[in-house]
Amino acid sequence: MSSLVELIAAKRDGRELTPADIQRLVRAYTGGELADYQMSAFLMAAFLRGMSDAETVALTEAMLRSGTVVDLSSVEGVKVDKHSTGGVGDKCSISLVPIVAACGVPVPMVSGRGLGHTGGTLDKLEAIPGFHVDLDIPRFAQIVRDVGGCMIGQTAEIAPADKRMYALRDVTATVESVPLIVASILSKKLAEGIDALVLDVKVGQGAFMKSLDDARRLATALVRVGTRAGKRVTALLTRMDAPLGRTIGNALETREAIDMLFGRAPDDYVECTKALAVEMLRLGGRAASGPQAEKLIDEAISSGRAAQVMERMVAAQGGDPRVVRDTSLLPQAPEVVTLRAPQAGWIQGINAFEIGICAGLLGAGRTRADQAVDPAVGIVLQAQVGDRVQAGAPIAQVHARRSADVAGLQERMVAAFRIGPSAPEARPLVIERIEA
Repeated sequence: MSSLVELIAAKRDGRELTPADIQRLVRAYTGGELADYQMSAFLMAAFLRGMSDAETVALTEAMLRSGTVVDLSSVEGVKVDKHSTGGVGDKCSISLVPIVAACGVPVPMVSGRGLGHTGGTLDKLEAIPGFHVDLDIPRFAQIVRDVGGCMIGQTAEIAPADKRMYALRDVTATVESVPLIVASILSKKLAEGIDALVLDVKVGQGAFMKSLDDARRLATALVRVGTRAGKRVTALLTRMDAPLGRTIGNALETREAIDMLFGRAPDDYVECTKALAVEMLRLGGRAASGPQAEKLIDEAISSGRAAQVMERMVAAQGGDPRVVRDTSLLPQAPEVVTLRAPQAGWIQGINAFEIGICAGLLGAGRTRADQAVDPAVGIVLQAQVGDRVQAGAPIAQVHARRSADVAGLQERMVAAFRIGPSAPEARPLVIERIEA
């Protein structure tokens, strides 16, 4: 048997490790036999040398088996989740869970918090007064069974090896490795007890994957490895150059996500959410085609069933269900400042990265995992890409705790809007679909 140091050296030298080797490394790390600095060395070796599909599957399995794998066998039907690689204004999960659950597909979802320029689903949900995302696994399973969907954060029991290894990657410059990203995402998702997974891989200046080639490579690896792990997986590549929808900020985005349950939401947000819901219904066995799935989605919204599921989920997780019918109960910032177009023309682009950074500086986001967020603050776009504006016309509203918070950011936010003499070329939001 090779020593742990020899296994690290083997990966350093570009050799392929066996599933047993990788399982042993992960078990030694979570058991305290392998030190942080040794795991950091392994992660750097994997980053530089790469990992085969077989190694990535083994790493995924070892990480998910490092904790509890949720047993959802008591929940009838095909359990389907969705994961997004993160973007600005991406609040799709909050609409998806009640819509898909209302169509008869149970949705157990473990989500994350925002970091850097991207928002997090958990922060948005916690804008709902009383809403708890830190439920234990038995309560999580019960709500999925009783309501049809539940949204929580990663617990100490779910893939604890991933949580520790990601913390190391974050400080050792080994985050941008496709195999390590794949294992991190899938270990958490597969530990939920799901049968199928839909992936929303964002691409563009507001996404972590800036180029189409990088996004396609990540999506393909996620689908391939997830399929080899025994799950049904599809991925959509979706555009993230401009913010999705009109809101950026926790309570503001939650309001927009709830609005969709009543048939009122921006076109781009509706398009992205419906495209993902179609995939979830197909994997869940509720629809054989896109048009059939879209019909179910429209009926779930028009009948009020999706809103009712949302009310039940909010109540089950300790929140105030009145928020679903009256979003004015969500936190509201005391100061609202209007930004105006510096010139006439067409909105040719809105820099999602810059808007996300500005929202974070207002207090809507965080640069460290231990920072709190202000649920009330953020930005509401009053003009979107493709709109024609006059000089002085409103282009955004800034919701702030203090007007002084806006003063230093106004110029930067206005500069994020690229205004030109001609209309931009229309580009599809959903770029590509990838399946096994």
